[in-house]
Amino acid sequence: SDVGSQKERVVTEEEWLQKWEMGNIGFHKEERHPLLQKYLDVLLNGRSELRIFFPLCGKAVEMKWLADMGHNVVGVEVSEQAVKDFFSEHSLPYCEEPVPEISGAKMFQSTSGNISLYCCSIYDLSSSIVGKFDGVWDRGALVAVNPCDRQRYASLMINLVEKNSSYLLVTVSYDPNKHKGPPFYVPESEIKSLFG
Repeated sequence: SDVGSQKERVVTEEEWLQKWEMGNIGFHKEERHPLLQKYLDVLLNGRSELRIFFPLCGKAVEMKWLADMGHNVVGVEVSEQAVKDFFSEHSLPYCEEPVPEISGAKMFQSTSGNISLYCCSIYDLSSSIVGKFDGVWDRGALVAVNPCDRQRYASLMINLVEKNSSYLLVTVSYDPNKHKGPPFYVPESEIKSLFG
């Protein structure tokens, strides 16, 4: 498939941090995503008290929504500002602690204990650190990951989910020759080859 000039494009961690610092976060949505609301039953599959993972979570409002339903939410985000904004915008008290296995990483946890956000590179995570998940809400992660890192990302995600988990993935469809990304164009054929 033709992914245009995007194949070689790399957005650095510093560029993402700068987007948060400058408030250039058009990717953040103030409202719950309509597709998560529509397919919530698919994600939950009749189950309660799930562990749900938000890769590259930013300050996604859906995290509090799912936590309020009784699920345990775990996110990872490189921007500490995004993580702190999430807790302050929802008036959620939290504590902050280092993650001994990851140099420089911090974990921010709501005092209720059902929301844990890791501030580090997603590639520093492993199931030995964060455990395994019953569900994943990937609204803007795969499309934000550099195209050269997609295989690494997919392998990590597969490693982080339980056998009977649900994975909801949102992508965007457009002509990749007309937009350099992110969000990057990920053809359906590539999604199938990445996740099987």
